[in-house]
Amino acid sequence: MPHSLYLGSGVVKGRVLDFDIRNGNATEESDEQESEDLPKYRPSLAAIRYCLKYSVVELAICLFTFALFVNSSILIVAGASLSKENSAQDADLFGIYNLLSRSLSPAAGTVFALALLFSGTSAGIICTISGQIVSEGQLNWHVAPWLRRLITRAISITPSVIIAAAVGKAGLTAALNASQVALSVILPFVSAPLIYFTCRDRFMMVTTSDGGEGMGMGNSWFTNVVALIIWLIIVIMNVSLLVLTGLERV
Repeated sequence: MPHSLYLGSGVVKGRVLDFDIRNGNATEESDEQESEDLPKYRPSLAAIRYCLKYSVVELAICLFTFALFVNSSILIVAGASLSKENSAQDADLFGIYNLLSRSLSPAAGTVFALALLFSGTSAGIICTISGQIVSEGQLNWHVAPWLRRLITRAISITPSVIIAAAVGKAGLTAALNASQVALSVILPFVSAPLIYFTCRDRFMMVTTSDGGEGMGMGNSWFTNVVALIIWLIIVIMNVSLLVLTGLERV
């Protein structure tokens, strides 16, 4: 989900301010000092380093515990229960539900359906908060929370309702596949500027509130090389995805 990059930046911003408030380097009103009469809040170097370590540890724990466990469980269960099903290779979401219910138990199909529901709910929350960060931070457009939730839910649900009513299950499956392809294709375009800016001290220069000399916090050369390799792999996989998708349509 490319837009989750904005969400990560917004979450870190709140942590930096909270650290400075707890250590007496900022006040509750610091985040609202946007006028010309008051100096803009600048986080302390200690707050930046603390939140950077916190975010790295948090990300590592999420990836190598929860995400690894969940994805491994999906692969193991699917391989053990559906490997002998000839129809599993081309099954859509509704077909997978039927296969799990028939091969394992009705409860397995119910758990799969609930997992999809929770996944969609979490994706909607991420989209809503990411949209809030972009609209307030880049567009300076502030909307009441209830109105923001109503607009984002309407935008996400309305197309699905229209497709379900007009085309049915096949249309929903095609729309889901198309959305995943679109998100995958967009990811290199969103991550490329992020990698570029974080690789250069010119953009990652930190000027603290005490007026000290700026410190460059750009990525190390090792991180730059790893990020570039991962980005190239994503690009190659997306090109392959588009080619294979096009061949299936021919």
